[in-house]
Formats: sequence, structure tokens, C-alpha cells
Amino acid sequence: QVQLVESGGGLVQPGGSLRLSCAASGSDISIADMRWYRQRPTEQREFVAGIVSGGTTKYADSVKDRFTISRDNVQNTVFLEMNGLKPDDTAVYYCRQLSGGRSYWGQGTQVTVSS
Repeated sequence: QVQLVESGGGLVQPGGSLRLSCAASGSDISIADMRWYRQRPTEQREFVAGIVSGGTTKYADSVKDRFTISRDNVQNTVFLEMNGLKPDDTAVYYCRQLSGGRSYWGQGTQVTVSS
């Protein structure tokens, strides 16, 4: 059974940084398409960043040059390094795994950017 557990969220001031982690169990992330999404209150969940098995990454325009997605295959964990955070980045951040034709989601971690 695939499980994804996010961590690392919290309260940070504008301009600050956070590093989110998504620890996977029951699967091998090195051969999966791993993605981060976020959802603001009253809005739809939106794509933030993704990394495929070959290592190619993709970012939403709103986070490009500020966020970095990476993967540690030994720890079976995906990371999202977030720098230059803005109040508009406030949301619940979710990890998603696509593999074997299936989609799996974590429970989410709250990120709040406020002074």
C-alpha cells in the first residue's frame, strides 16, 4: 500500500524559506512521477512542481526561480525547497505520486506566509 506523508510546513515571514518533505512508503519514487500541488481556501488545487524518473523538473510560472523540487532515492523522499516566500504562497501543500497508472496523494501540510 502506497503512503505519502508530507512534513515541513509552518508559519514563516514574507521573504523566508521552508523545506517540505514527502516521505513515500510502499513504492519506489525513483521510477515514479512525483509532484507537489497546493490549495488555497476556496480555490482549486493547483500544480506547483514536478520531477519525473529521469530527473527532469517542471514548475508553475508563479514559483519558478523560487522553488526547487528534488528527490532522494535512498530516503525515498521528495523535497520542495521554497525561498522568497510570499503571502500568496499560503496554502495546504500536497504531494502526489503517479505510477503504474495510479495516482496517490498525501494528507497535506499547511504553509502560512505572514508577518
